[in-house]
Amino acid sequence: MPPENVETPLKRRIRAMVDADGPMPVAQFMALCLADPREGYYRARQPFGRSGDFITAPEVSQMFGELIGAWAVSCWREFGRPAPFAFIEIGPGRGTLMADMLRAAARINPDFRAAACVFLTETSPALQAEQRKRLAGEQGLAWIATLDEAPALPLVLIANELFDALPARQIVRTVEGWRERMVGLVDGEPGFIAGGPVSAFDALPPGADRAPPGTVFEPAPAREALAGAIAARILRDGGVALAIDYGHLQPGFGDTLQALRQHKYISPFAHPGEDDLTSHVDFYALAQAARAEGATTGAMTQGDFLLALGLLERAGRLGAGKPPADQDDIRAAVERLAGTGSGQMGDLFKCLAIARPGALPPPFSN
Repeated sequence: MPPENVETPLKRRIRAMVDADGPMPVAQFMALCLADPREGYYRARQPFGRSGDFITAPEVSQMFGELIGAWAVSCWREFGRPAPFAFIEIGPGRGTLMADMLRAAARINPDFRAAACVFLTETSPALQAEQRKRLAGEQGLAWIATLDEAPALPLVLIANELFDALPARQIVRTVEGWRERMVGLVDGEPGFIAGGPVSAFDALPPGADRAPPGTVFEPAPAREALAGAIAARILRDGGVALAIDYGHLQPGFGDTLQALRQHKYISPFAHPGEDDLTSHVDFYALAQAARAEGATTGAMTQGDFLLALGLLERAGRLGAGKPPADQDDIRAAVERLAGTGSGQMGDLFKCLAIARPGALPPPFSN
């Protein structure tokens, strides 16, 4: 593993940018580290899986994608079986989730698969290549760079671990009041400093006036804008969207910005452009943005969502007749996906559904 601090090409550029233009907001730093066209983390790397930097739920078990595929079929039926319709995944990783969803959906209802125009929203050439390899047997796939490129059709949209990778701001409480947190140079190296006072238009959570110095709030306009755009699309064309990510259902404070390398948390400044950089998603803010467009929303933990979809029953069928070691692996996957202990995803990850008023599908409508 590389040392904690190395001189990456992007770190040199960030230092030069700060020297030339002054400190940059945390959101700009995140965007550079993740999406810079030349040296951003997602432009050339394949970070998923045990050999990468992190493991997503589709990589834990096929059950995750199969259950979401079954849920997508159920939603499509609820919406009157439109044909054609757009089946969209934004941020499809290595294509594992889409492959599992399509396999399960085709088995449950071949008409769903026949009606589905499948779009994968991906800008990374390296990940596109991996997705094409994983989905080589599927027909009728198209790759797009933005949601706007998808045709005006009813849609079922899935976004798993997408919003956490969009940049977030950080606002920090100081003895002088709330200030924008910036990335400047501290002893010649990139580091956090307090910037100017925040705008009066920044909506701080309840209790902001009592927060002690050092408290951090993380608004994320880019995330909220995407949630609003998805909601507007659903209001126009019909359908449903499902976002799954780690985060919180109520607004609050906390510094959740973190860098991840080979499954370990390190300083965000250790290897800019070479580590995954994320922060927790404020699902309350996403829901508010969607509702502002006229949509309805429902939210729950990932554990509750998967259990409601039949995770235990699917695990039982998948393990039936298998050797004890395979059954143990399946049980471990269930715990990882829906458990509530340390290192489990069940409570940490949340699910948000966005739909037209009166059209919120189960289990969110239950």
